Amino acid sequence: MNKKLGLAVAGALLAASTTASAGITIPAGDWTVDIGGNVNAYYIHNHSTGSATVNGGLAQKPNTYTGANASSINTGLLPSWLTIGAKTRQNDLDIAWAISIQPGGSTAHPVGAGGSNENRQAYITFGDASWGSIKLGKDLGQFGSDAILNDITLLGVGSQGIVGANGGTTTTLGGIGSGYIYADFLGQMNYTTPNWNGFTATVGIVQPQTVSTALEADGSSSGGPRANQKSPAYEAVARYSFTADQVSGKVWAEVKGQKVYGLGGATGTASDTSVAYGIGANVNAAGFGLTGYYFSGEGTGGTAFLLDGYATDGSQRKTDGGYVQATYALPVGTKLGVAYGISSLDKASGDASNTSLVKDNERWTVGAYHPLTKSLNLVAEYNRIESTNQANASNKSDIVSLGGILFF
Repeated sequence: MNKKLGLAVAGALLAASTTASAGITIPAGDWTVDIGGNVNAYYIHNHSTGSATVNGGLAQKPNTYTGANASSINTGLLPSWLTIGAKTRQNDLDIAWAISIQPGGSTAHPVGAGGSNENRQAYITFGDASWGSIKLGKDLGQFGSDAILNDITLLGVGSQGIVGANGGTTTTLGGIGSGYIYADFLGQMNYTTPNWNGFTATVGIVQPQTVSTALEADGSSSGGPRANQKSPAYEAVARYSFTADQVSGKVWAEVKGQKVYGLGGATGTASDTSVAYGIGANVNAAGFGLTGYYFSGEGTGGTAFLLDGYATDGSQRKTDGGYVQATYALPVGTKLGVAYGISSLDKASGDASNTSLVKDNERWTVGAYHPLTKSLNLVAEYNRIESTNQANASNKSDIVSLGGILFF
């Protein structure tokens, strides 16, 4: 990979990963303080076609008032980010902490949980190279994290999802829901092994999530949402990174599961276990990069964990999907990329008449990412999103975005 673009991607990984890295470093006694992050903004234009009702779909149909076209100026998949952290060595332990804030780039909040500011990280780590490390606190989840961190839209926009409706939220969607399940930022307690010649594994428990859904055809909300869950979710991932001559890459396998209570409509007496599996690989050589990822789940949904995973009666929906991506870094430093992703959801036994439920969210991405300096990157992307319901009716969104992202 070109050095400047490599620094840009490293900055993106810093902002969204679980490992503290130096941005602006300040010695402070026994501690080294790190300040880092990014600022980004994009002009996003969305053209929508179709008139289908697709509950859980990412593509939009034309707006009643503004028609087929809509625009926004917003942050991309990676929010603007400011992280303050510090690290030290005490009593034969490497100790670190990090706290971050994410100011949004939009003033429109069409999603109830959306907002212009977030706090995605607040965690501590401690350990040693000889036996591994432990993390306590809120950070990016493990399941789906490698998929999102290898996605070219991490430096751009990807699927905006709601731009055709009301503007924007804190971030866009990238390939979330059209190739992988959102890793999310969750409270967690996990253990990571030492690095054994490129192999590492992380296991732990995370904040349980609640069952939620897009509105069904009858206006109901399947299974909840239920405010509380009895037990935490669990996550585990094994990774192997390698370098040989001019070839480098990584392969990984992952699993996430949670016991879910409160299913079964108004009574909420049913329970179930939601489980998702994923496998992926990334290979880079001579400026070329290739990434492939596949996931499947039962009761998990395909966009965010437990979103649309169950029908109103508590019956389980199955999902699967993934993405393939190819990139090439030109001699001038510009990285060109193309990707195809899809997330599919099957009807459950309780969905006999629910034809408006999403069946597929499908995405094509073509992008150019140019490192103007080692810190500043210019980005141009085109994304085609098609959302199809269980009756095979669909909407399409053509999304063009232009902007930049600066890392510090």
